[in-house]
Amino acid sequence: MKSILWAIACCGLFAASCNNIKADSIYYNGEIVTMEGDSAVYVEAVAVKDGKIIFAGKQSETEKYKDDSTAMFDLNHHAMFPGFIDGHAHFGGFQAQAIGAQILPPPDAKVTNIPQLLQTLREWNTPDNLSLTGWIFGMGYDDSQLEERRHPTKLDLDSVSKDIPIMVIHISGHFCAVNSAGLKALNITASTPDPAGGVIRRMPGSLEPNGVLEELAAIPNFQVAMAPKTPEAAARFLTAGQDMALSYGYTTAQEGRAMDSHQLLAQAAENKFFKLDVVAYIDYAYSKYMHTKWYDSNYQNHYRIAGLKLTLDGSPQGRTAWRTIPYLLPPPGQDSSYKGYPAIPNDADVAAIYDSAFKNGWQIITHTNGDAAVDQMIRCIKPSIQQYGNAKRRDVMIHGQYVREDQLDSLKKWNIMASLFPLHTFYWGDWHKQLIGDSLGNLISPTRKALKKGLHLTIHTDAPVALPNLMRVIWTAVARTSRSGAIIGEQERLTPYEALKCITDWSAYQHFEESRKGTITRDKLADFVVLDKNPLKVPMDDIKDIVVLETIKEGKSVYKK
Repeated sequence: MKSILWAIACCGLFAASCNNIKADSIYYNGEIVTMEGDSAVYVEAVAVKDGKIIFAGKQSETEKYKDDSTAMFDLNHHAMFPGFIDGHAHFGGFQAQAIGAQILPPPDAKVTNIPQLLQTLREWNTPDNLSLTGWIFGMGYDDSQLEERRHPTKLDLDSVSKDIPIMVIHISGHFCAVNSAGLKALNITASTPDPAGGVIRRMPGSLEPNGVLEELAAIPNFQVAMAPKTPEAAARFLTAGQDMALSYGYTTAQEGRAMDSHQLLAQAAENKFFKLDVVAYIDYAYSKYMHTKWYDSNYQNHYRIAGLKLTLDGSPQGRTAWRTIPYLLPPPGQDSSYKGYPAIPNDADVAAIYDSAFKNGWQIITHTNGDAAVDQMIRCIKPSIQQYGNAKRRDVMIHGQYVREDQLDSLKKWNIMASLFPLHTFYWGDWHKQLIGDSLGNLISPTRKALKKGLHLTIHTDAPVALPNLMRVIWTAVARTSRSGAIIGEQERLTPYEALKCITDWSAYQHFEESRKGTITRDKLADFVVLDKNPLKVPMDDIKDIVVLETIKEGKSVYKK
C-alpha cells in the first residue's frame, strides 16, 4: 500500500512540475498542421521549451505555459508544418548548385541551347569564382531540353577556354562534359579504357575522347572540379548550400552519396557550422567512414552517418538506366538493342556489398532506375535478408523510375522501403514517353500503386538534379503534369496530404527518426516550416508557387524570407 501511495504522490509531483514548465516560445494564429494520422489535424498553438515541443493544442491552454520571458510568435494566418525532410538528396550538390554556373533549363534557369550554356559559363568565369576550385564549373544542363538534343562536347567548351579546365554536370548527376584542359587535368586520353560501369564517349571514328563522360567515368571526377581549394572557399560552399536548403524549408537534409566529401561535412560539424541536421549515406566504396564516430543514431553538432549507399545503374532521362527491354530511342552510337547498363555487372559483387551491410547492421539505400537494376537489387539482397533477417531494418530503393508492379510486390514481401521521384513527371515526363513509349511512360514513379500495396513510401528532390524546392515536389506528386501540360499517369497521383507525409512523418521514419521528428507532437524537436499558403487548401496548380516564409530548427528561426 505504501508503494502505491508513493507512486501516486510521484505522479502528482510530476504533473505539478509539468504544469510549472514555462515555454521559451509559443506559435499561434496560424493554420498549424501536425501531420499526425491519416488526415489533417489542426491545432491552434504550439509551445516550445529547450528546442522541443511541450504542447500542441488549443491556444487558451497555452496560458499555463507563459510567463514574462515567453516569446509570442503570431503566424498571421500563415500555415505551419513540421520541418521538411527530403527522402533523398545530395546536400553536397546543393553547394555546387548554389555557387556554380546556373545552366538549368526553364523554369529554374533560362538555358535552352548550347550557345546560351557557353555564354553562362563565360559570365561565371570571374577571378573570384575561379579561385574557388580552379575550374569553371556549372550544374544542370539537360540534353533532352536543349534545342540541339545533345550533350556539349569538348569542342563546344573549348570556345569558352582552352587553358582553364571546365566541367559541366548533367542535370541527372550521371554525366558530365569537360573541355580539352579538363580531360588533361583528369588524365583521360585516347588510351584510357572505359571503366566498368562507365563510358568515355569518343570522337566519331576515333578513340579520342569527345569530352562527354558517363556514369563511373564521370562521377568520381565531380569532386576534382568542385573541391574547394582553401578553407575560405569551403566555407563559402557550405554556407551557400545550407542557405539554399533553409530557404526551401529543410530542417533535415540528406547527403545521399558521400565519398571523401564526408570529411568536409565532418569538419563543418566539428566547427559547429550546421543550422540544420545533415544525415549522410556513405558510398559503399568508402565504407571506412562507417567505422568513425559519425556513424551513430544521434547527431553530433547536427551531423551523422546513417548508412551506406549503393548505386546499381544510371539515369533514365540520360538513357543509362538498366532496363530489361530496349529503349525506343537509343543514345548516339547505340543500336536498337540498347537497354542501358549496370553499374556493377557481377551479381556476386553486389551480393557481397549487401552481405557486409547486413553483417554490420548498416542501413543501405540502393539507387535503381531501370527494372533490370531493380531485379538485380532483389536477387542480390534476398540472400542477406534470408540469412540475417530484416524485420527491424529500413533499407530503401531510391528512385525506381521504371520499377514494375511485380517488383513492388517483392519490395513489400522483403520489407524494403521505396523512395520515389515524381519530379520526373514534370521535368522529363514527355521525354520518358519518347524513350519507353506512352503506356510505360505513364507508369513512372508509381506512388499510388506503392501505397496501395502497403509499402513505406517517401518522395524526394534528388537535388541538385532539380532545385531542392519541396513545394514543387509536392505539386508534381499531386498533379503529375509534364512540361507540355500532359498528365503522366493520373492514376498514380497522391493527395496533397499524402505527399506532405512523404516529406515529414514518413521521411522521418525512413531515417529512424520518427520518435523525434516528422510531426508536431509533444516531446519531438521543434522543427517547423512556415508557408505563405496552406498546400492542403489551395488549388492544385497553386501548390508549386507556395513560398517558405520561415524555417525554424529546434525552436530557433534559421531562415526568414
